[in-house]
Amino acid sequence: MIHPSSIIDSNAKISNDVVIGPYCVIGPDVELGSNTKLHSHINIKGNTKIGKNNEIFPFVSIGTPPQDLKFKGENNSIIIGDNNKLREYVNINPGTSQGGTITKLGNNNLLMVYCHVAHDCNLGDNIVLANNVQVGGHVTIENNAIVGGSCAIHQFSRIGSLAMIGGMTGVLSDVIPYGLSLGNRNNLVGLNLIGLRRAKISNEDIKILQKFYDIVFCNPNFRSNIENLNADIKENKYVKIIIDFVNSDKKRPISLPENIK
Repeated sequence: MIHPSSIIDSNAKISNDVVIGPYCVIGPDVELGSNTKLHSHINIKGNTKIGKNNEIFPFVSIGTPPQDLKFKGENNSIIIGDNNKLREYVNINPGTSQGGTITKLGNNNLLMVYCHVAHDCNLGDNIVLANNVQVGGHVTIENNAIVGGSCAIHQFSRIGSLAMIGGMTGVLSDVIPYGLSLGNRNNLVGLNLIGLRRAKISNEDIKILQKFYDIVFCNPNFRSNIENLNADIKENKYVKIIIDFVNSDKKRPISLPENIK
């Protein structure tokens, strides 16, 4: 069902059961998957592919050119998966040639009011961005992460799986998987224990993760501390995820506890 007040380009690919409310504008290179619902006053442009069962609320803007002075009109795109909710005034920009030209959003994500996702970002699945989260260009947010309201995430930052960022935090350094980070300029304050339990990770594994955290982040030499870990800790599958995250980009700063900086 498409409201007669909406303007849909004849070349757009719209599944038969998509619902498009009043005063929406859909460009020629847009694809909307089955059972997706657009409430009203929504603008979707560019090479934008949106999957199934998404719900998009009023005044969302997707696919307008990136807010990057280096962008010179090159071909770019946005790929959005399935079962996402994009609340009012969410804005998502496509990629640039400096970042692979694609901005990605996975499945089962909730982006609350006024969230901005900039060019070349890669967001996974089951992520929650609370109200007014501003995600800079080239940011990676892994599965099951939660970002509190009014956070600003600096470009190129990485937030690991099941991490939690406290509200009003400025994220300048990467947050390890399962980490809890907050502060004016983000400090690591422990593990996201509530998130770990909700994910049904065993108490034994949580105890090993806590031991890992206590040993590795007891002083600024966290990389050396990782190398010196006992095998029984280092071989734990959840610890391995953190170690792989830390080692995958050694140029990026890692969020550390404030008292060891």
